[in-house]
Amino acid sequence: MKNKQLWMLTLCLVLSSTMLFAQSHKTGNTVVEIKNEQFYVNGKPTYEGRVWKGNKIEGLLINSRMVQGIFDDLNPDTRQLFKYPDTNTWDPDRNTDEFVAAMDEWKKYGLNSFTINLQGGSPTGYGNKAWVNSAFHPDGELRTDFMKRLQKILNKADDLNMVVMLGIFYFGQDQYLDDEKAVINAVKNSVNWVLQEGYRNILIEVNNECDVNAYDHEILKPARVHELIDLVKSMEHKGNRLLASTSYKGNTAPKPNVVKSSDYILIHGNGVKTTEMMEKLIKATREVEGYRPMPVVINEDDHYDFEKERNNFTVAIENYVSWGLFDYRRDGESFEEGYQSVPVDWGINSERKRGFFNLVKEVTGGKY
Repeated sequence: MKNKQLWMLTLCLVLSSTMLFAQSHKTGNTVVEIKNEQFYVNGKPTYEGRVWKGNKIEGLLINSRMVQGIFDDLNPDTRQLFKYPDTNTWDPDRNTDEFVAAMDEWKKYGLNSFTINLQGGSPTGYGNKAWVNSAFHPDGELRTDFMKRLQKILNKADDLNMVVMLGIFYFGQDQYLDDEKAVINAVKNSVNWVLQEGYRNILIEVNNECDVNAYDHEILKPARVHELIDLVKSMEHKGNRLLASTSYKGNTAPKPNVVKSSDYILIHGNGVKTTEMMEKLIKATREVEGYRPMPVVINEDDHYDFEKERNNFTVAIENYVSWGLFDYRRDGESFEEGYQSVPVDWGINSERKRGFFNLVKEVTGGKY
């Protein structure tokens, strides 16, 4: 009798812990919406009431390009390019686990958003070579291991009330999809997965820099990419859909077809070498045919000068535009540098990273 009671007690404890684990990973804790030019999270504007140096911060997404969170190289000939310095091997699960472990610190500084991509970005900064990093099989079906790693990140973001800009395609990897049918299949599978998993904190970036010449599929290029934005917007699950846009290369205003279809606008600051150029780009973006009150987000800029009174970050804020860091490891720099170069140190352990996050804290009133 005692053994039976002990067994029942043990079973109850196991079931209870299982239920608690399941509840801790229940999605839908964070819901992102757009109202005119502002982002709302759980019914309130982001950074509610926050003003910095007379500039409204409320409603913005202060973000960073963290696109390699689920990276893996499926090409055995190049995989060793990305080995960790301490183990002399590459480990995709370590990469994701360390990403997740760093997210609390990012949030404490005031970061409320980041970009991740199902096909990553160039893991050596600029330029593309022979590595294969894609969450898709050639026919557009999802790779289970990539999506399991993504799930870890999205669960954590959902718990932290962070907004994720989820990119689907990258111009260094879209060539590994068979044809246009596979591209469309990849979009449908990605969006359905997000919706069915119950995430409500996701903004879709169809592809990174649609206007670079490296894309292989016509539907991913400027003249037709709005078709995929419209496809994303047309898909619903339990009455919910995802907000969608796409980005252009640095210092480029989007085309009218994309502005008309998008829920929010993405521009890049690469090549925007002065604050005057930044102001000009923002002004030009808001003058594109089809523009109406909607958020403008810079989710990639490799200009820093965070110690100066005015820089691309602060000028974006002055013009009520969200801003995002793009940091990669330059030749000869140490492992701690850069968030795009693989392997990645996801901590805040370099001068550039500290400069950015200290300014994020100042601008947002972060609690770190």
